[in-house]
Amino acid sequence: MSGASPTQRAGAGLESELRAELEAMGEAGTLKSMPVLTSPQGPAVEVEGRGPVLCLCSNDYLGLAADPAVVRAGLRALVAYGAGTASVRFICGKFKPHVELERDLATFCETEAALTYVSCWNANAALLDALCDERTGVFSDRLNHASIIDGMRLARPAHKAVYEHADPEDLRRRLAEAPALGRRLIVTDGVFSMEGDLAPLPELAEIAAEHDATLIVDDSHGIGVVGETGRGALERFGLLGREDVILTGTLGKALGGAAGGFVAGGAALCAVLEQRSRPQLFSNGLPPTVAASSRQALAVLRERPGLVAELRAKTALMRAELSTAGLAPLEGESAIVPIIVGETRAAIEISRRLLDRGVYVTGFGYPVVPEGTARVRVQVSAALSEEQIADGARAIAAAATELAVAPARAGLRR
Repeated sequence: MSGASPTQRAGAGLESELRAELEAMGEAGTLKSMPVLTSPQGPAVEVEGRGPVLCLCSNDYLGLAADPAVVRAGLRALVAYGAGTASVRFICGKFKPHVELERDLATFCETEAALTYVSCWNANAALLDALCDERTGVFSDRLNHASIIDGMRLARPAHKAVYEHADPEDLRRRLAEAPALGRRLIVTDGVFSMEGDLAPLPELAEIAAEHDATLIVDDSHGIGVVGETGRGALERFGLLGREDVILTGTLGKALGGAAGGFVAGGAALCAVLEQRSRPQLFSNGLPPTVAASSRQALAVLRERPGLVAELRAKTALMRAELSTAGLAPLEGESAIVPIIVGETRAAIEISRRLLDRGVYVTGFGYPVVPEGTARVRVQVSAALSEEQIADGARAIAAAATELAVAPARAGLRR
C-alpha cells in the first residue's frame, strides 16, 4: 500500500466498506438476486441458467410488452426516427411520436393536455419541483411511492406533512394544523404498489375542494388495470376530467411495459412544465420508438376493452387459488396480490425457493416495506392461463410450508 496514492487508498477504503455491507446483507439473508432474462417479458420468460419460468412478478398487466402490434409500432419508429432524441426539447425540439402520444394520453385521461417524461419517477419529481415554492404546502400519504417521497425532499416546499395511509380524517387534521399557505397539494398513489389497495379518492377530492387544494394522483399501477375501460382509479371513482386533479402515470407497466411516464392535466400546467421542469430542460426526452409503442398500446386498449375485464377475472382466480392453497393475501381491487410473510429473510428465501421450482415471484422486505411486513408480491397478467395461475398458487403455498414460517406471519390460515 505504501506506493498507493492518497486518492487510491481512499477509493479502496470505500470499496472495502461497501463489500462489507454486501456481505452483511448476504449473512442476514436480505441480499437480493437479479436474474437475467433472455426472452421478452410475458407469462413465461427465459431466465439465464434456468430456462423457462412462470413469471408472476411483472408489471405487464395486459400482456402488451411483447404484443406484435406494439413491437411493430416501435420498430417502425426506430427506423423512421432513430434510437433516441439526442437532446432535450427546447434545444432540438420534440418528435412527431411525442406529439401524437401526448395527444392520445390527454384524450385517454380526459384532460386538456399531457406531457411525457423518461419515467414516472421523473414526472413526479418534475411536477412537485415546478409547483412548489415558498408558499406551497404538500400533504402526502404515508405509503406513497418513493418517487413522491424523494420528489418532496427535492422540491423543498414551505410546509410538508405526511398523513396516515388512506386516512381522510388525518389529512383533514394535517391541513387544519398547517400554517397559512398560498398553494396546497395533496399527493397520493391511486393504487399503492406494495399493498395493492386503492386510495379513497372521492374523500380526498372532497377535502381538496374544501381547502382549495389540488389533488395529485400517481396512478402508475391503476392505468390499464382499474376502472371499466382501464383508465385507472380516477375512472373507478368517477373523477376523470376534474380540473382540480392532476394525474401522473407510467408507460412502463400496463401500457406496453417499455419505459416512460407522463403528467396529464390542464394545458397551462403542461406548458409550464415543458418550459421549466428540470427533467425536461436537462434530460433527453422519451425515445421516439418508446413513444410509438406506448401509443400503440393505448390503441390496443381502446380496441380490446375486454382485456381489462379479462385481467380482473384472472386476478379473482389468482386470489381464489391462493385461498384454496391455504394462503390469505391482502384484499384489494388491483392486480397486485401481496402475501405478508413477516421477516425480510423469509420473503427472499421463499422467492429463491420459488425460482428453483420454476416460478418467478419477488420477495419484498425492508427498506422497501416497513420492518416486520415483508411480503411475497404476486402480480397478475391478463396473458396468464388458468393452469399457470393454479400452478403458481400451489408453488407459493408449498414454498411457504417448506420454510415453516409461522402461519400468522406467512399469511397462512390457521
